Amino acid sequence: MKTRKLGTLEVSELGFGCMNLSGNYNAPAPREQGIKTIRTAFENGVTFFDTAEVYGPYTNEELVGEALQPIRNQVKIATKFGFAIDGTVALDSRPARIRRVVEESLARLRTDRIDLYYQHRVDPAMPIEDVAGTVKDLIQEGKVLHFGLSEPSAKTIRRAHAVQPVSAVQNEFSLWTRNVELNGILATCEELGIGLVPWSPVGAGFLTGAFDTTTRFDEKTDFRAGFPRFSREFMPLNMPLIEWLKGYATKKGATPSQIALAWLLAKSPNVVPIPGTRSEAHLLENLGASRVQLSAADVQEIDTSVTKFPVFGDRMGKDHMASIDYTA
Repeated sequence: MKTRKLGTLEVSELGFGCMNLSGNYNAPAPREQGIKTIRTAFENGVTFFDTAEVYGPYTNEELVGEALQPIRNQVKIATKFGFAIDGTVALDSRPARIRRVVEESLARLRTDRIDLYYQHRVDPAMPIEDVAGTVKDLIQEGKVLHFGLSEPSAKTIRRAHAVQPVSAVQNEFSLWTRNVELNGILATCEELGIGLVPWSPVGAGFLTGAFDTTTRFDEKTDFRAGFPRFSREFMPLNMPLIEWLKGYATKKGATPSQIALAWLLAKSPNVVPIPGTRSEAHLLENLGASRVQLSAADVQEIDTSVTKFPVFGDRMGKDHMASIDYTA
């Protein structure tokens, strides 16, 4: 596995998003399965693992901590703060809370430092300069090594970066969520030398080709049940994109998810996708994307082709979309 830089943080060019192991897109996986999947990722070259205190909540950090403890010095761990975790999607990035929850995350992760500490969502009630300053203090104390932001605007990135250099920005980015190419996020990251970490790089499973118009999601355990793109109204309208992707992947001797990931890798050397899965077979399939080489002409062909397929429906439900930073 080749490596890439998120600022000055060197990681495998494909990371592993651990969220799905503890729910959100399904019921939590059995603990031993989760540990085995994480360790299989490492055995196949992954050195960058992503989690957050809100996943579970808390149980995902505990799982990641247990799985990676024997190989802690050979991997980089990213986690996040910023949700109030009070049964709602409220935000809380007060400095006092950051200082408290970093200690809790360190304990759950069984480590003495967090390689990359993201603000999970920008808190409009707290100046980003205060957040960046608090993380700067934690970096000086050695508890955190690098600072990140998730779903910020370009303006917020610049304001934070002026206080404490931002190593990585984590935004949703995939063949059917290309906002970062239009709103200045990708350009800002490239200008400032910040890595871009696409979450949901295979479209919450849509770009794998595993779903069709009969697919239904459990309203009790799966966020996608409330995501408009996966609704009965819009899913049929979105199918032409995946049908095209299946055909293109066949032509390239790859799978749809491999093309989706290879396209992201080819977009910029600053990009490090973090696909997640509970299936070892899907894990190995995703990692195979690093062997799919797309030329500039290939990327142009893909870009041109997907513009023919408008995406119907918002990428998340109203509550989740309400926490996105649109600061102009």
